Amino acid sequence: MTLSENTVHLMERRARLLGPNVSTFYDDPVHVVRGEGVWLWDAQGRKYLDCYNNVPHVGHCNPRVVEAIREQASTLNTHTRYLHDGILDYIERLTATMDDSLSTAILTCTGSEANDIALRMAEGMTGKRGIIATDATYHGNTALVSQLSRSNVPEVGFGLDQFFRFAPAPDSYRTPDEAGALFADAVAEQIDALNKTEHGFAALVVCPFFLNEGFPNLPDGWLKPVADVVRKAGGLLICDEVQSGFGRIGTHFWAHQKIGVVPDIMVLGKPMANGHPVGAVVTNADTMAAFRTKFRYFNTFGGNPVSCAAAMAVLDELQDHNLMAHAKDVGDHARARLHKLQGKYDFIGDVRGSGMVFGAELVLDRDNKTPASDFTDRVINEMRQRGIIHSKLGRHKNTLKIRPPMPFTKDNADMLFDVLDDVLANTPLTS
Repeated sequence: MTLSENTVHLMERRARLLGPNVSTFYDDPVHVVRGEGVWLWDAQGRKYLDCYNNVPHVGHCNPRVVEAIREQASTLNTHTRYLHDGILDYIERLTATMDDSLSTAILTCTGSEANDIALRMAEGMTGKRGIIATDATYHGNTALVSQLSRSNVPEVGFGLDQFFRFAPAPDSYRTPDEAGALFADAVAEQIDALNKTEHGFAALVVCPFFLNEGFPNLPDGWLKPVADVVRKAGGLLICDEVQSGFGRIGTHFWAHQKIGVVPDIMVLGKPMANGHPVGAVVTNADTMAAFRTKFRYFNTFGGNPVSCAAAMAVLDELQDHNLMAHAKDVGDHARARLHKLQGKYDFIGDVRGSGMVFGAELVLDRDNKTPASDFTDRVINEMRQRGIIHSKLGRHKNTLKIRPPMPFTKDNADMLFDVLDDVLANTPLTS
């Protein structure tokens, strides 16, 4: 592929100013200059359907969020060592969507920061440091939590291998575990291993929708057995809802509600304020008190009035436009379209998702379920050339990751799948 002169110039500037190996999407990166709703435009004026970005949760440049930021920024912005109603009003509104036990929060700038705090909360509450995650996940990029993110870090560094253990990620396509017993047993095995060390077991951290793992099809209530194992061992359950929360899965506002547990700690990020940098840790009063007693924590920008105004506007948009129910309606339609494509193409091995997260796992053959990773990459790059933005994920990077902004419609989905049908028909399975 020959890149345009402008793209080559931008890539050279990135390497010079940002350093080498700064990741971009696609073989031919998109130079975006504008967004609105579910659409993006590049520097040449070409329009793209955004089927990927969950950060602009209620749509790119949502007018209500933009106005909330403008109004608050023109009035006051400072940190939380001063008193301000905004952070209190927002946390009350946010926690009202959760179980009564989840009543207190710390606001951060990113989900990575929030996960970092969650691990320290678990230590403060249990007195232990051993953490378990899945072996195909991502929880952020601080020095601590980046080492839990096995999708990016093949070997644990910073000496953290003494504290971290990993259980095989659920895979409903290759290793069905309908009752969650296999996963619960795997976590129990890692708890035993940690308890044989001086560090003990503090917490299990999971995305309750296992989104980076390829969002396997798991029945409602599936996570309850492992939650029982964790609590019996005296540990905490941390649910990372950075990707799966705020009504995205359609059936529930939070994925942990669908999967049948109430976490001890919740971590939030990405879509909270539609692109304004906001994250959060939500927990119960006892865990928060233990953390605040044992650790001195302050975040200059976390919970500032502008961030809280933006985050509140997102909740307003979700409620006023009933976007959770909308996500379910569009998601059901999208999966139906994917199932039709599965009947047409043998290399679509599995269709999965809920609400505004949906996709399909692509394989070289259905009998052996051999991952078609290279084919998936070619499909995604060809879709980009056709004006459709989405990506891939999962252990083998062979699952189409379609996670659009919440205003995405059935007409948008039909456009997506009409183009995908044509791309699948004209892209060779092997190169």
